[in-house]
Amino acid sequence: MPERTAIYLDNAATTTLDERVLGEMLPYLHTYYGNPSAVHAHGRRVRTAIEKARKQVASLLNASPGEICFTSGGTEADNTVIHGAVSSLSLRQIITSPIEHHAVLHSVEKCALNNGIPLRLLELDEKGNPNLSQLRQWLGEEPRSLVTLMQGNNEIGNLIDLEIIAEICEEKGAFFHSDTVQTMGHYPHDLKSLKANAIVGSAHKFHGPKGIGFFYLKKSNRIQPHIVGGSQERNMRGGTENVYGIVGLAKALTLAYEDMSSHQRHIKGLKQLFIHELKQAIPEVTFNGSSGDLEKSLYTVINVSLPPSPKNQGMLLFNLDLNGISASGGSACSSGAAQGSHVLRALDARTDRESVRFSFSRYNSIQDIQQVVQVLSELYAG
Repeated sequence: MPERTAIYLDNAATTTLDERVLGEMLPYLHTYYGNPSAVHAHGRRVRTAIEKARKQVASLLNASPGEICFTSGGTEADNTVIHGAVSSLSLRQIITSPIEHHAVLHSVEKCALNNGIPLRLLELDEKGNPNLSQLRQWLGEEPRSLVTLMQGNNEIGNLIDLEIIAEICEEKGAFFHSDTVQTMGHYPHDLKSLKANAIVGSAHKFHGPKGIGFFYLKKSNRIQPHIVGGSQERNMRGGTENVYGIVGLAKALTLAYEDMSSHQRHIKGLKQLFIHELKQAIPEVTFNGSSGDLEKSLYTVINVSLPPSPKNQGMLLFNLDLNGISASGGSACSSGAAQGSHVLRALDARTDRESVRFSFSRYNSIQDIQQVVQVLSELYAG
């Protein structure tokens, strides 16, 4: 048997930094160090780089530069939009689902409490898809609502129909925000045609640096900043800008759009192979949510439910790690947390079966897939 190599299949948590992105960032870590708020030449040089990056991101998403605000990542972007929309637009109800990322769920819980408004969680079908008839009903009862639903679920990979939900919200007069962290850079977004009020992105999900993200806010909306103490980001976020992060994000997103079709074909092929080979190796395997459906889930994510096994119960991630395979049990942002996955609980996933999220990138290979299936087959043999 050939020697095994370390394999990284936790790309929904974070991706490796593209060398071309690093090259773009390096001058702003050393050579161009001025404060972008300064009026002198050093500052102006850096300010120009930020605004160029803003225009790049806006152009890729078919938005206006003034609709793009850079943040420290997707979590801050979600928090800013959610709290800002409810308080600034006098919204009277929040509607979401029980399987959103905690950046959304914890934010809406606090926001509803602070503003004294109801928070309603949509019913899900057995695969984890939200009940859109219920959404229409609730918006009919209270149109001045914040609706927040993620486009691609970070744990089970489910995709919502972003266009249809955005149209429902526009028709009813609701504010629609979507956490698009898992889809940004992997699927195209045309914000001139999409009827969403706000979406977000985080660079480290598409081979950019950590610690930098953004939100798009439709120019017809005006909200108050979540972080105050300065007039940066056109008065939308206080604090000196993460210049090299912003430059890196714009470069990473540009590269993602340039190569999107080829990366989709490559990664989708890996996921398809993984599903086929795993079913052959472990016939009792199933897939959580819609992650086993190539057309209804992120092509980057598969959430595997494995049969009961005394030697792997509670130890599967550890056993995979011993074999040089990096994966995640549910949401990577809560890895190590004793409470487990709120998403799998919402789906009533069986507790006697181990669930593992494998997530792929353009840097993975067919050999990676074959090796992981071989390891899983050995762990579940006999």
